Amino acid sequence: MKKKILCVVGARPNFMKIAPIMAAFHECAGVTARLLHTGQHYDAAMKQSFFDQLGIPEPDIDLGVGSGSHALQTAEIMRRFEPVLDDERPDAVLVVGDVNSTIACALVAVKKNIPVIHVEAGLRSNDRAMPEEINRVLTDQISEMLFITERSALENLRREGIAEQRVHFVGNVMIDTLLNHRDRAVPPHITLKQAPRPELYQGDYAVLTLHRPSNVDDVNILRRLLECLAKVSENLPIVFPVHPRTKARIESAQLLPLVQTDRFILIPPLSYLEMLGLMAKAKIVLTDSGGIQEETTSLGVPCITLRENTERPITVEQGTNTIVGTDPQRIRTAVDDILRSGGKAGRMPELWDGKSAARIVAIIADWLAAPVKS
Repeated sequence: MKKKILCVVGARPNFMKIAPIMAAFHECAGVTARLLHTGQHYDAAMKQSFFDQLGIPEPDIDLGVGSGSHALQTAEIMRRFEPVLDDERPDAVLVVGDVNSTIACALVAVKKNIPVIHVEAGLRSNDRAMPEEINRVLTDQISEMLFITERSALENLRREGIAEQRVHFVGNVMIDTLLNHRDRAVPPHITLKQAPRPELYQGDYAVLTLHRPSNVDDVNILRRLLECLAKVSENLPIVFPVHPRTKARIESAQLLPLVQTDRFILIPPLSYLEMLGLMAKAKIVLTDSGGIQEETTSLGVPCITLRENTERPITVEQGTNTIVGTDPQRIRTAVDDILRSGGKAGRMPELWDGKSAARIVAIIADWLAAPVKS
C-alpha cells in the first residue's frame, strides 16, 4: 500500500519551494503526495503567475483562509486543517519555509501524532522580533525530519537540542525551481515596455523589493529608505515591483512622488518568470526578502539587503549578498562600490545544483518504507 504525504503551501514564498518537490513525488512510485493550499495568500492572478508557470498541480484541498492578523490567520488555519487530517489520515505532513501556514499546520499535525517534515529548516536570523523567526524555531522543534539548505543550519539546530539524525543536508529547492525555469524567464524589455521611458532600463538598472513590517510600517524608516533610493536612482534607474501592503503604506505616508519618476518606477507585483528575468539582468538587487538573497546568489547578481541581519548567512559568506540595514550612508556606499567594482562575484553554495527535491523525496521514501520500530 502506498504511503501518503500531505504537502502544505500557504503563501507566495512557498510556491517556488513546493514546485520541484511535487514534481519529484510524482516520479516516486512508493508515495502519494497530495497538495493542500491554506489560502493564506491566493487569488486568480497568483494562481496563473505561479501555479501555472511553475507546473504546480491544482491543490487537492484549498482551505481558503485569506488574510488577517498573525493570531487570527494562524488560528483559522489550525481550525480548518484539523478536520482535513481526520479525513486524509496522511502518514506525514510536509511543510516548507516559515510562513504562518507552516507553523499552524505543523502544530495541528504533531498534536495528532502525525510526523512533520520541515523543508528549509534551521535558518536563523536571531531576531525574535521577526514573526518568521518564531515560526522557524517552533516548527523545527516539533518536526520529525528536517531538511536544511546550508551547513550553518545544522549548527543552529544542534544548539537548540535537535538530534542530528533527524537533520538532512540536501541543498536548496528554491534553486531547483530557478535552474528549471531560468531559460523561460521573461526578458526585461517585455516586462518594462509600459514604463514611462523604457529605454532607460535597456542598460544598467536596479531592482527593489520591500515588504517587511520593520521597513514599511514605520513611516520614518520607509521615508528614509525611499529618499535614499531616489538619490540612487539619479545614477542607476530603479524598478520597484511593489507589494500591495507596501503600496498602501507609501500612499498613506504621501510618499508616492518619490517612486513615480522616470528613473524610479513603481510597477505591480510580477509573476515568477517576469521577476526572474528582471533580476537576472539587473546591475543590483536591493531587497529585504530572504528568498531573493538566495536567488541573486544563484544568478550571480549583487544583492544589497536592507536589513540588519539575515537568516541565510551563506549568501553573504559565499554569495553575492551584502547586509547594510536601513542607514542611507551604508546603502549609498554599497551601491557605489558595486557600480565601481562590479560587486561580489560569489560562488554557488554546496548542493545548490537543482537536485535538492529529488534528494528530499528519496530520503522520505526510504524513511516511510522502513519497518516501524517497536
